[in-house]
Amino acid sequence: MTVVEADTDPLALEQQVCFALAITNRAVQAVYRPLLDPLGLTHPQYLVMLALWDNHKTNTDRPLSVKAIATALQMDSATLSPMLKRLEALGLITRARNAADERTTDVGLTKAGIQLRRRALKIPPAVVERLGVGLDELDRLRDVLTRVNAAALAAGALDEGKDPR
Repeated sequence: MTVVEADTDPLALEQQVCFALAITNRAVQAVYRPLLDPLGLTHPQYLVMLALWDNHKTNTDRPLSVKAIATALQMDSATLSPMLKRLEALGLITRARNAADERTTDVGLTKAGIQLRRRALKIPPAVVERLGVGLDELDRLRDVLTRVNAAALAAGALDEGKDPR
């Protein structure tokens, strides 16, 4: 973090990292929207599918638990469950109780879900083209954001039941 100049207002909107992240998040998701619409996916659903496709590459026949998906996406299960129901209704995933632990729900890809990956391969290059930012710069940005996220998590950002005040 840089030292704030004496004449710079530390509460100025344009000085806030949270503001820059929030407006960039909305703008980037708006870039994704028309690319994901033909796939029938929202951006959060796309992230779920990315997690499932990653798992499928290495564990072809092994599903992911809802908890594992929630952990990978840093999302709570209550937010994830309606998305999974919608993806199941679209015929892209299956949900089933784990045979060894009935409290656990496993999520797997259907044949249609696996095949959708081929169409999704066009999305990353289309996003890069629309953003007009080089891959090296986007890689650096992702690395910085990953470090910021790790620092926020280390500071207890997503601790359950913890009052952040």
